[in-house]
Amino acid sequence: MKRIAGLTLIASSLLGCAAEPVRLEQERTYQVEWIGGRPLIDNSRLSVTFGEDQRAYGNAGCNHWFAHYSLDGERLSFGPPGNTRKRCAPALMEQEKRFLDALGKVQRWDISSQQQLRLWPTEGKPIRLWLENR
Repeated sequence: MKRIAGLTLIASSLLGCAAEPVRLEQERTYQVEWIGGRPLIDNSRLSVTFGEDQRAYGNAGCNHWFAHYSLDGERLSFGPPGNTRKRCAPALMEQEKRFLDALGKVQRWDISSQQQLRLWPTEGKPIRLWLENR
């Protein structure tokens, strides 16, 4: 303790809270809200589930998709996606193509202050997702 002009100062060190690092939740489904700078078409439903077996899969709006993924800390990348071959309205097919193309450009992930999962490409805006049943 040290007294300075009537004040008592106590020397102490603050230890940071040992918080768990944020982890990408596996075996849980995320719902896509935005692909880059564009929101989804009304009533379309795109999803991503990260399997513990390093396989990701979900709904691309019209077709089901699947791909291997690599996760190392905040680094994330997807292998070439495969998908079923249904045909839908042209606007849904265009959105599906943008989504699958965007997955191939993902390099990292984070969680926003609003608790959104963001999948960041090399350049540009992220794919933004919410954990289903939030």
